[in-house]
Amino acid sequence: MKNIKKIIGFCLILTTFFSCSLNDNLEDNTDINGAEIVTQDKIFDISTDNSGLVRITPISEGGMSYEVQYGHGTGVGASAIVNPGASTTHIYPEGNYTVTIISTDITGNSTTNTYPLSVVYVAPTNVVVIQNFAGTVLTVTATATNANGFTVNWGDASSTQTMSGSLGGTFTAPTHNYAPGVYTLTVTALSGGIATTTVTYPVTVNAPFGLPITYESPIQNYNIGGTFGGVDVAQVANPFPGGINTSATVRRYTKTNSAASWSGTWTPLSAPNGVPIDISNGSKIKVMVYSTEVGKLLNVEIEQGSGGVSNKVLKVASTVANQWEELVFDFGTFGIPAGTTFGQLVFRYNDAASGVGEVIYLDNITQSN
Repeated sequence: MKNIKKIIGFCLILTTFFSCSLNDNLEDNTDINGAEIVTQDKIFDISTDNSGLVRITPISEGGMSYEVQYGHGTGVGASAIVNPGASTTHIYPEGNYTVTIISTDITGNSTTNTYPLSVVYVAPTNVVVIQNFAGTVLTVTATATNANGFTVNWGDASSTQTMSGSLGGTFTAPTHNYAPGVYTLTVTALSGGIATTTVTYPVTVNAPFGLPITYESPIQNYNIGGTFGGVDVAQVANPFPGGINTSATVRRYTKTNSAASWSGTWTPLSAPNGVPIDISNGSKIKVMVYSTEVGKLLNVEIEQGSGGVSNKVLKVASTVANQWEELVFDFGTFGIPAGTTFGQLVFRYNDAASGVGEVIYLDNITQSN
């Protein structure tokens, strides 16, 4: 019986010995295998502002240092050494990359792991485009959330241009000089990748104001200048097409009940937005008029004469009611020197009395001999 107990005890000692040896070997194998990196979603922190900035944080059990190879760039900018718990950052263009992390444990053994990285830029939002005209020259500035750049297409067959600026800032295009006309301005906000956001704007570049005045041109600002004394004016559809005037658009001139006797309109004709009246091109100014009364006077006044020539005023009465007629204002009676120019055109109606709500229509203002 004693011998049996001794045998059992000896076996227990052997079992314990081999068990300890196996456990020791497993621990050694774990060290030899090196550090194990965990899942990639804990490694990458990808910015969403189109900066391309990615923070890479190696995480493992047993890692004492890490070499991060970005999968993008060259030379010293292609990798970084990172301590445990620390991160490294890298700016990526939009695209797909393979990031390699080599982790080294306390014994100097290393483990290499690779991780796919996808960097996708988002389309810019909140696009704001500001247009500033100086005559026919346009300056464009633009901002947008997450915009890495802008392009501008002027809409007049000239080449598309790139607007300069930086992410999150204001982008400015080179100034552009238009010929008078109607255009579509196209501004595209760039993400830095494939995604873009495009906005369009109608652009009307007015021709310099001058005679003849037809009230029909889409590139003419017929409201240049203004009114005084209580007059109201507007471009309207011709309410009485027929006779000598079948044009589509005319100017309605209303001398309201509160309008002063001296009320009227003024239109600048000086450069750069206007073309002065040159008396050498003809001393007569003709105006088509539709009025409901006979005998009230329409004033045509040419002002701001060159060479010290004073303002000139002519008054002509309507001769028919409720139909279009052409009134002729002959400034040749003043003996104005040839080559004299006038920089402003003024209209008044019935300046002998205050307004009582009269409405007349004007159209096709021309100059001739």
